[in-house]
Amino acid sequence: MKPIPRSVTTMGRSTDDKIGKGIDVALVTLAFLGIGYLLDHWLGTKPLFMVGLVVVGLIGEFLRFWYDYDARMKVLEAQRAAGTRATPAQGDRP
Repeated sequence: MKPIPRSVTTMGRSTDDKIGKGIDVALVTLAFLGIGYLLDHWLGTKPLFMVGLVVVGLIGEFLRFWYDYDARMKVLEAQRAAGTRATPAQGDRP
């Protein structure tokens, strides 16, 4: 089964850009911070859940970045291995 590409190009711009990833990290961090705050307030604890959930959320985001990067590199390596170079590089001699 072939995976669906994550980036969609609209009018020359990719929706899989760095700004979108940054906003994603910020929103996930704020969501986990808010959930942690509510849990700490409800249970009467100090910022134990806030700190813990923010750390878990950030670790999850960076792991997701790593797996996305690794998958993208494998696709590019497979494309490079399957393709042939049309012109030799400067340092290559026949």
